[in-house]
Parts: sequence; structure tokens; C-alpha cells
Amino acid sequence: MITLVLTNRNREIRIVKKCLDSLQEQSDIDFELFLVDYGSHQKYLSELKALQANYSKIKFIFCPTTGQLWSKCRAINIALKQATQPYFVVGDIDLIFHPNYITTLKSLAKPDKVYYFQYGFLSELESLKIQEFSSFVVDFKGNEEVTGNTMFPTASLKKVNGFDEFYQGWGAEDTDAQIRMKSLGLKLDFYNKEILVKHQWHPKAYRSKKSTHPYHSNLEQINHAYMVQTENTKRTVVNQNCEWGKLTDDDEYQKLKHPNVNIKIDNSSLKFRALLAQLANYMGDVVSVEIDKVTTNQFYKSRIKKILGKKYNSFIDMEELNNNILEELIKNYRNYPYNYSFNSQANKIELTINFSK
Repeated sequence: MITLVLTNRNREIRIVKKCLDSLQEQSDIDFELFLVDYGSHQKYLSELKALQANYSKIKFIFCPTTGQLWSKCRAINIALKQATQPYFVVGDIDLIFHPNYITTLKSLAKPDKVYYFQYGFLSELESLKIQEFSSFVVDFKGNEEVTGNTMFPTASLKKVNGFDEFYQGWGAEDTDAQIRMKSLGLKLDFYNKEILVKHQWHPKAYRSKKSTHPYHSNLEQINHAYMVQTENTKRTVVNQNCEWGKLTDDDEYQKLKHPNVNIKIDNSSLKFRALLAQLANYMGDVVSVEIDKVTTNQFYKSRIKKILGKKYNSFIDMEELNNNILEELIKNYRNYPYNYSFNSQANKIELTINFSK
């Protein structure tokens, strides 16, 4: 009756273990469980695979998307495409579940209703303890804006093409799905009669200046504005320009190591615009792109030409250029295998993308 999906990328193993233990200890163990790992690094992945092997119920799916933006929506949709039960539940890998969680969900399930469940947030110290669910003391309760644990009628969620895979990084994807269910005519119910899920404390993942991992500085704000438009227009069906819930193919990701088209440009506005226009012409190729910031000397020569009224080159700030490329990937190429990095200290962007499928 219930399919539950958990999504993960590099979450601390002890946190994952507590989550999985709480599901293994359910009073009703008749449910389908997916764990979708979306791009954890190799050393961590070895630990995770060893851990999940202890839980026979888990259907484990790994996506080799380490060099890509985090896409919780795609990870959820991969499981949704394979879900066999009439109700589909999205959970978080950092939750601890009440022993009667599945039993309670089954008692609530109705084809015209969407339920989501109040969080009990644990303190850092409380999260380190190993004890029964009831013994964990909640530091504070989440309100109706915390939408991470939701039960949907599976058929209704599939009808609207699942979670909207425009959402990358963090923010708004869970609320968006609920909004679209309401627009579809389903009723939304916030369950707070008791705490069924307790959230383990963990530090927020901040991106250091030394990190080269894909990061868009305004993506959360864009996601929120996008969600508001979804609500205002009462749009329900999403992912209409890209296949949703598309499984990754390890062999296609291996091809990223052997590009057959190599492009090197600087951060000239004209060259960058030409690059974006050209990308769609490389279907069938594996393309490597390297973008370096122009030298200070070249930059000031251009400034002088502008002052003198001569033809000059304009240049895009590397941070803005980074954001523009990531937006292009999200909108048009998110299902293609790619590997992306931005070294803000060296002012270098590298992208390899496989257009061969």
C-alpha cells in the first residue's frame, strides 16, 4: 500500500543508519522502500553500500551525478517511476520514524487527500544518542511550512509528471508538489496530532570559496519565485520539455572522460553567447568546455577602447557567468550526463557534457 523514498548525497553515515534502523523496526513492515543516492563521492558510497546491504527491504539506486547540481526531484521521480503501491511517501534521510509510522499512514490514506507530517527537531546533543524513538526529546516542533515528509496518492502524482525537476539545489520543491496537488483538486492535511518523525541535527552544508562543486548563488531565490508562479497560475503538469524520472546510465557517464569536442574561450560576452547558441549543435558528441577569465591587461585595453569610442569587447563577471551556465543546464540539458566545476580562486569554469544519447 505504501512506497517510501529516501534521497541522499553524502549525508553522515550514522544519521543514515538511525533512519534505516527506525524503518526496519516498524510495527508494520509491509511497505516498499527506495533509497536513491544522487551523486555521493566514491569513498562515502562504499560505506553507504556496505550499510544498506544490512537492510534487505531497500531497493537501492545510485546515480553517478557527483559533478552535477543536487536534484532531489529527479531522485524522487526515479523512484516514483518504479513505485508499485497506491500511495507514495517522500521522506528525508535525516529523519527517525515512529515505530507506528507506516501503520498510521495506512490508516490515513485516501485517494483524494495529501497528508504531510509535523517534524520534531532534535538538538545536536540529542541527535547523537542511541535510543528508542519515544526517548528522543524534541527541541522544537516544525510548523506547516515544513513540507519534507508527504504522502501522495501515487496515481495523482504520476498524472502531473511527478516532482518538478526544474528545482535543483535546495528549496521549494516539496511545497511545489503540494501546491499542484491542491490545484488538481486534492485536499491537503497537515498531521500534527502526534510527532511521527524526528529530525536529526546536522550542520548546514555551506559552500566554501575553495569548493569547485556546482553552486548557483541565487538559485534558492529563483526556486521560490518559480514556485510562486506555479501557485498563481494553478499549473499542475510539469517536466513537459524533458523526460521525468530518467534513470542515469553509468556507461554514458564514463564517456565524459573522453570528449571529442574541446572548446576554450574567455569570459567575453560575445564568445559566451555564441557558446550557448552552439551547444544544441553538438548532439552526438561529448563536449569539453573551458572558460578562463581574461587577463587584467586585456580587460583594461578593452576599457580604454570603450572610453575612446572604439569597438571593444565586453566581459561577464565569472560569478554571473557561472550562474548563467547552470541555469542553461537546468532549463535545457539537465538529463544529459555532465560534470561541472567552477574554481572561483583560479577564475576557471570547466564543463564536460555528453550529448551522445
